[in-house]
Amino acid sequence: MIRLSYNDESLEYDAYALLTSFYPGQGTEQQLCIADPCAADGMHLSRNEKGDVEISFHKGEAFPDDRTYSHAAEGKTEHDIKWARKRFVYDTLADYSGLSLPWGGLTGVRPTKLILGSVTERGLDEDGLAAYMKEQYRVSDEKARLGYRIAMLEDKLLAPFRGGGYSLYIGIPFCPSTCLYCSFLSYSVKAFGKYVNEYLDCVERELSAMEEIMEGRAPDTVYIGGGTPTALSAEELSRLLEMIRRHVPIDKAAEFTVEAGRPDSLDGEKLRIMKGAGCGRISVNPQTFRDETLKLIGRRHSVEQVTEAYCAARDAGFENINMDLILGLPGESLSDVEYTLKRVEELAPDSLTVHSLALKRAAKMREWVAEHGQISGLDHERAMKKALETAESLGMKPYYLYRQKNIAGALENTGFAKEGKYGLYNILIMEEVQSIYAIGAGTVSKKVFTDGSGRIERCDTHKDLSLYLSDIEAMIERKRRLFGATD
Repeated sequence: MIRLSYNDESLEYDAYALLTSFYPGQGTEQQLCIADPCAADGMHLSRNEKGDVEISFHKGEAFPDDRTYSHAAEGKTEHDIKWARKRFVYDTLADYSGLSLPWGGLTGVRPTKLILGSVTERGLDEDGLAAYMKEQYRVSDEKARLGYRIAMLEDKLLAPFRGGGYSLYIGIPFCPSTCLYCSFLSYSVKAFGKYVNEYLDCVERELSAMEEIMEGRAPDTVYIGGGTPTALSAEELSRLLEMIRRHVPIDKAAEFTVEAGRPDSLDGEKLRIMKGAGCGRISVNPQTFRDETLKLIGRRHSVEQVTEAYCAARDAGFENINMDLILGLPGESLSDVEYTLKRVEELAPDSLTVHSLALKRAAKMREWVAEHGQISGLDHERAMKKALETAESLGMKPYYLYRQKNIAGALENTGFAKEGKYGLYNILIMEEVQSIYAIGAGTVSKKVFTDGSGRIERCDTHKDLSLYLSDIEAMIERKRRLFGATD
């Protein structure tokens, strides 16, 4: 039993995130819990009569000795106080477990945003940044240097987009099947295909309204995701792309991406339609090159189909093809990952996005774990290093990075790309330097204010398909209010 007790809720989220990072898979109430503040054993947060925050780890079955930390608020910033407390929590858990986390005490999803801010504010070079990240956040030297490389490249790539502009995201929530690990909005195209044309009607109404709301301004990037957009029939996909061209000056966009992630949703006709509509970047996502795993996770396609879809995309003239991989899928060993990376190296895509498996609340994977126990015995750090080596052998650089809750090995998701093949939308949405106008069910629009305040406001659309279809005017009005707001 690891028992966390507190009476200051400000540290609850971070402390719980650190506990679950040190002890993954122990998030059940019986194994890891937030207990009553007066519990004898565990961690206790309180404020004394002077207003100081006190954190105590009490001797018991969880911790071998007594520790108490007190930090006076006077003369310190809120950030300093927060991190003094987090370091104490982190160091105590590290001492007790004998472990260290690659990203130290960082629990946010955007470490490169923090790194770039630290470099800019403090004038740090790579060595200085690595030392600062170790001292302040307990980040490993390897991850700090990876973050530095990515942050510097991102800063260069984002320069043309700072100070305004927006990107367009269109969500198509239909899929051939729902994968075991997926938590995105996904409706079976077989069961819900009868709604596709009505859905496209609503997408066009949103596009038409966007023209008016954004006053004819062209988006910097356009990204069609899902779901699986290519789960649509060739006729439906053609209709979608034609309506986008009617309402969006695609030729002015720096990037136009379509997620064609499921090889079983692709054929030569759809590829020709996308290429003819001006799409320059697509994803053909194997996730793994092991047929047994594909079957287990519900992909319903073979490794052979991945290769066929990739080659068909090359034949159709696509010169910017991304592949997604997931490390830590059920039953996969390091040798399985090495085999997958070898196959990727043979095909030589233009970019590669490597995900560490994240156990998401809405994914079916949670049920699988409850039934089968441990997902994988994979050495996640070695697997990620192998992926980095493969990407470098293909002439790719790491160009964006983000983290998620309950991510395997407490690691990260990293995008690698060859020069000029970077996924600009991926960086823009992750680093929050410009607004995202999002269309479709379950999407979230985001306005980044350019008044120097750093303020970001959001509005979402219904996830339920029937609600989205019946309430489309209200969804449009939300965006009208959001993007009509004064900077």
